[in-house]
Amino acid sequence: MHGRVLIVAGSDSGGGAGIQADIKAVTALGGYAATAITALTAQNTTGVHGVVAIEPDFVARQIRVVLEDIGADCLKTGMLLNAEIVAATVRTIADLAPDIPLVVDPVMVAKGGAPLLDDQARAAVVGLLLPRATLVTPNAPEATALTGIAVNDVASQRAAAEALRDKGCRAVLLKGGHIPGPRISDLLLSGAGETVFQSPRIETVHTHGTGCTLASAIATGLAQGLPLLSAVERGRSYVHRAIATAPGYGTGHGPLNHAIFDHPDAPES
Repeated sequence: MHGRVLIVAGSDSGGGAGIQADIKAVTALGGYAATAITALTAQNTTGVHGVVAIEPDFVARQIRVVLEDIGADCLKTGMLLNAEIVAATVRTIADLAPDIPLVVDPVMVAKGGAPLLDDQARAAVVGLLLPRATLVTPNAPEATALTGIAVNDVASQRAAAEALRDKGCRAVLLKGGHIPGPRISDLLLSGAGETVFQSPRIETVHTHGTGCTLASAIATGLAQGLPLLSAVERGRSYVHRAIATAPGYGTGHGPLNHAIFDHPDAPES
């Protein structure tokens, strides 16, 4: 299987999240990953220890040259860092890829607590990026920040997802990993209706990069022509197994096992 995914996101020097996690997930699922890097981070399992933003015009140039030559079957955005990068990304997508599916992971805070999106950038995400999104994949704190709705159960997940759809995105996968309880409920809301996915919680600290990985896994499915529901189901299965078999690296929030292969043409793991 193939499927070209162009990822616009930041680099994680520790390899567990960001562009590195995105490339690993897309590859494991049989897709082809191209990238436009928005920021460099000095990062490991204990946190983010420094961030350097890439010039917005250069982010746009990365997107442009990939689309003009290799092309893409799905786009995925992760950490966009500031309003100028958000605007440059949206302008370039509108110019060159207005009809290509777009998965938006509204990355706001790193696993260790470091802010990865300032207030102006948050407003730009809501006003410029969400209206173009095929799917947006916030966790509960991100959904709260984007909508002002306290997300703490399935009912509030539904309310926040509806509020996000009112902002223009076509579908929302509101993740429930931050909501306490023995089972995790992720709510998908789209024009086709609502689906609640449930899975047992895996008690582990090795969850660094789960949001990046899931969004890229779903984007890969869309790039390969899967319906949204099937892409989400396969992406969740991949991430669940990647968490369950995490290698245990680092002294903080460790990375997943991205090398869990999940596409039909891949060898057994």
